[in-house]
Amino acid sequence: MATDKTRVEEFTAFRKRMNERILGEDNQVVRRFFALDTQTYREGALDVKTKEMLGLVASMVLRCDDCISYHVAQCKEAGVNRDEFFEVFSVGLVVGGSIVIPHLRRAVDFLDSLEGEPAQADAAACADHSNG
Repeated sequence: MATDKTRVEEFTAFRKRMNERILGEDNQVVRRFFALDTQTYREGALDVKTKEMLGLVASMVLRCDDCISYHVAQCKEAGVNRDEFFEVFSVGLVVGGSIVIPHLRRAVDFLDSLEGEPAQADAAACADHSNG
């Protein structure tokens, strides 16, 4: 079983390697879309932290685990604290509904990995009613 640090490193390395591979192709549509994505999350009328939290909510609602992991990491880098994360998670859960619960679990697990915390085995006891 991979350690939390290894999991984060593997995710980051794979993402970097594949982005380089994809952007190495001669396709302007793909390149422009990637550039648009990068520009969207830059400081503007909204700060980077807010934009990343919005990206995390949208990713949760869309149920994209890779996007969720990416935005969890970006939020962490932008200074989102644990209480703020759980408020963001609650917005994603309310907007997306119970189908978001499995993605919420993976988001919290990835956040724990970033923070170097061990997985909480007894945490399931407080969510027995949530079978998602």
